[in-house]
Amino acid sequence: MTVSLITGANKGIGFETARQLAALDHTVYLGAREEARGRAAADALGIRFVQLDVTDDASVAAALAVIEAEQGVLDVLVHNAGIQEFGPVDGPTALRALDTNAAGIVRVTEAALPLLRRSANAAVVTVSSSAGSFWAVTDPARPEYHLTNALYAASKAAATMLTLQYAKAHPAIAFTAVEPGYTATDMTADFPGGRSPSDSAAVVVRIASLGSGGPTGTLQDEDGVLAW
Repeated sequence: MTVSLITGANKGIGFETARQLAALDHTVYLGAREEARGRAAADALGIRFVQLDVTDDASVAAALAVIEAEQGVLDVLVHNAGIQEFGPVDGPTALRALDTNAAGIVRVTEAALPLLRRSANAAVVTVSSSAGSFWAVTDPARPEYHLTNALYAASKAAATMLTLQYAKAHPAIAFTAVEPGYTATDMTADFPGGRSPSDSAAVVVRIASLGSGGPTGTLQDEDGVLAW
């Protein structure tokens, strides 16, 4: 039995990741900030729900306590919760973006580490973005070069760096940042195009399914390692 937790999973890539991991016979916990939406999503998939707000220490601790009480171990953690701010670039907006997209990773990882260490095959996958890659945003041939959302890009650069640092600190656990591909979700509703959340979730699920033997300390897309 493989026990998995996905944050921010009531819709989009997170929801599809939960669906695909459940199809692989994982015991999946769908984490979501809003209880009604989260429970509805979990019920639709026939999986478990935990209320989990990545910006709230007490919420994170309570969610991991539920998993510990029910399973005693965590094998796969997927950091999917994230926001993209389109409002004014100011201090409060920056703090919200960094709190969710970067500090949230720290909160959940630190709370999950005791359970991850109990697994013989642990993997942590961070849904990051090549928008936070210095290599991509400075190459005129890359689409990221034309993006100007500074707060989102900075928060995803931080997310990838946190992944690398956790990989170095915990070599028995595979920590991988993933660029899932440009996806049509609520977050990208103002922009044209984008592939289905199901296709992008498949990239996340493939990496998560490799367990501790998978790539660690890197940013990956569906074709392999990305520079960043």
